[in-house]
Amino acid sequence: MPESRASADTIEINVWLADYPFPTYDGEDFLAPVRRRAEEFGVAHPGYRVVIREVPFPAMAQEVARAVEDGTPPDVAGYYASAGRTALDTLGPDGRPLFTPVGRAIGGRTEILGEPVVVDDLIPAVRAHHSRGGELLSMPVSATTFLLYANRTLLAEAGVTGIPRTWEEVEDACEAVARLRGGPAITWADHGWLFQQALAAQGGPLAGNDNGRSGRARTVDLASKEMLAWVEWWRSMHARGYYLHTGAVADWMGTFQAFAGGRVAFLLDSSKSAQEIVGAGAAAGFEVAVGRMPYNGDVPYVGSAVSGDSLWLADGLDEARRDGALAFMQYLASPASAAAWHRATGFVPVTGASADLLEKEGWFDEHPHQRVAVEQLRASDCSPAALGPLVGDVAAIHAALTGAMEDVLTGGADPAARFVRATEEAQRALDDYNADCAGPAPRTPRRLVID
Repeated sequence: MPESRASADTIEINVWLADYPFPTYDGEDFLAPVRRRAEEFGVAHPGYRVVIREVPFPAMAQEVARAVEDGTPPDVAGYYASAGRTALDTLGPDGRPLFTPVGRAIGGRTEILGEPVVVDDLIPAVRAHHSRGGELLSMPVSATTFLLYANRTLLAEAGVTGIPRTWEEVEDACEAVARLRGGPAITWADHGWLFQQALAAQGGPLAGNDNGRSGRARTVDLASKEMLAWVEWWRSMHARGYYLHTGAVADWMGTFQAFAGGRVAFLLDSSKSAQEIVGAGAAAGFEVAVGRMPYNGDVPYVGSAVSGDSLWLADGLDEARRDGALAFMQYLASPASAAAWHRATGFVPVTGASADLLEKEGWFDEHPHQRVAVEQLRASDCSPAALGPLVGDVAAIHAALTGAMEDVLTGGADPAARFVRATEEAQRALDDYNADCAGPAPRTPRRLVID
């Protein structure tokens, strides 16, 4: 690949991206494909050089805050989806918000430096998740959701012919598996994102002010009827012996190994893991089928919460640097680039054109397990509840949720009472977070840990 040539007049765009501790499907380090896109962009735009800095996940918020103190913040920073409120509340050296909304900076343009603007083609749920009041805050480059993975071979032996869609259908399938072989039939990690998914599907908000999307979220409710419906169903699945609890919070590896080892017939996990899970099944001698995240069939389905990463644009950049950064964002999300990123990592292609390109190439026909997440995200009604919360100190909220669930599963705690206590814990954390952002001289919030 030809290399871009820097000169004294070359404008450097400093882009900080989260580096995850796993390789691409080709065995490269995680950000190698993005570094290639940066080189390509420099060749196409000789006046620019994109400099990629790799920041260990999940340290982006802390690293940006330190850079602000040093007077060297990045031009673009990639934040995890749940860190949107933290990014909004991060202040620059002048005490004003460090980042400016990407949609505002684009200003209705259809191309920037010759790069077509693709924001209008973003999958609606992905765009809406990264927006507030209809304005795009940051540019999504990766997206994930939650899916159901099934051991089709085991299900056939149990007489289950389809992939269950609702909680009730999951119960029926697990009962059939239990009759066949005894023991648990399904597992998933006790992690905060699962609670968000269950709420989103039922249309239940986690936080006040429309999940923080019509104003700063100042209240949380971890004991809503939607939350308790999920918790009660989970507890019932465990009590009946259908759900395998590995005994640890956020035990992604333990639940994955239980499924790959044939101990259970079903696994709930990220869409990002589809390739690995399907491959693990093949290695173990069984076929893996992939379905959408099961939902509560007693209420209308609303949507699926979005995770992933997005790029935030620093405010106050001069016009040339700002447009270079915006153009690079569009290039990363162009159909060819977004499709290549999906093929390399398994993240959902973020635009309609990139998904269509993969469809035309026959990729989804060869990898049908990768199509399901796109279909699930397209089924969202993009309401505030379906989009998930835009709220501070997500890590503390998740800790309150998972701690409460552990007490329900292993200690026999009453779900309603225990999740009222969890709400009180999370509310104190949110109050502390918001206090850091209030007053005549607000400062970057102390709590920057992202879960």
